Amino acid sequence: MARRVVLTGAASGIGLVMAKRFSDLGDQVALCDSSPAHLAAAQEALPNAITALADVTDEDQMQHFFAQVTERFAGVDIFISNAGTGGPAGPLDELQYDAWQACLSVNLNGAFLGARWASEMMRVQGAGVILFMSSSSGLHGVPMRSPYVAAKWGLIGLTKTLAMELGPSGVRVNAICPGAVEGARFERRRLSRLPAAQGRLLCRGPRGGRLRLS
Repeated sequence: MARRVVLTGAASGIGLVMAKRFSDLGDQVALCDSSPAHLAAAQEALPNAITALADVTDEDQMQHFFAQVTERFAGVDIFISNAGTGGPAGPLDELQYDAWQACLSVNLNGAFLGARWASEMMRVQGAGVILFMSSSSGLHGVPMRSPYVAAKWGLIGLTKTLAMELGPSGVRVNAICPGAVEGARFERRRLSRLPAAQGRLLCRGPRGGRLRLS
């Protein structure tokens, strides 16, 4: 039986890969993204999916997206909160408050808006799965990345709490914590660090794996 899968920030990167995989399995897919260019490409790749231009930090836009999904799917079996941003990098005392807020708004507040909708739907259904896209940075500290790390740790706390709230209703809640993933965003960060960081350790995976620039 086809599952009803809803993803945020899924017109590129990990999100798009997941959306394509669910579609290949015969599931119904709905996704939103804030990038018109990425969304156009996703529409071409997934012609049968619901696709919407929506910013996860905008409650009105997200409510409109969720209304579309509810009207067409009449429920949701899997909700994946994938939208995220790397945010600013640097010492905490040099960061701007608006940049801090923007990072937490996408990574954490956006997850709240999506999970709130999914929770209501799934509690009534008595079944469902909610997945938050956290990060290996949600499991340990990362110098110079305090906004991102704070948001990803926040997702871990949200996951644990919501799992306790929804478990009795038959709803499972989990978080995925990937390390560095190749893609456009990773490449931009790699190139921006290249002159100063060439040959230096950039990150350590959760199992001790290392990524070095050649």
